[in-house]
Amino acid sequence: MLRITETVFIPWAELSFTACRSSGPGGQHVNTADTRVTLLFDVENSPSLTQLQKVAIKGKLRRRMDKHGVLQVTSQKFRSQKTNKDSAVERFVELMQWALKPVVPRKETRVPKSAKRKRLERKKRTARRKQDRRPPDVSGEY
Repeated sequence: MLRITETVFIPWAELSFTACRSSGPGGQHVNTADTRVTLLFDVENSPSLTQLQKVAIKGKLRRRMDKHGVLQVTSQKFRSQKTNKDSAVERFVELMQWALKPVVPRKETRVPKSAKRKRLERKKRTARRKQDRRPPDVSGEY
């Protein structure tokens, strides 16, 4: 069982891994070894998650999911497949924790009167400065 939060656990059987060749520099090793690991997790059909949790995950991680509701996490940072697999699992746990974190509503606060007063004084000072830059009105009309 993979522990995501205190209440959410995902069995290893629900996760599947695929390995393929990694991109980037590395010479002959990269050309022959399947070191890139992709972790696949079917969010849509997972019995470990409630419907609310599935909606939260789909909302926050939709760019990492395919059209069938399968979440994909890829790792190719390291030269070894096992290290990349561990890295993908670690990233998966972090993403799931982030997606399942409850949204705390913002507590509205008021702008202090002193801040409003200072802002208005600054505005008036700027307006006065700009008005002083204008040439004087010689027509005599106001």
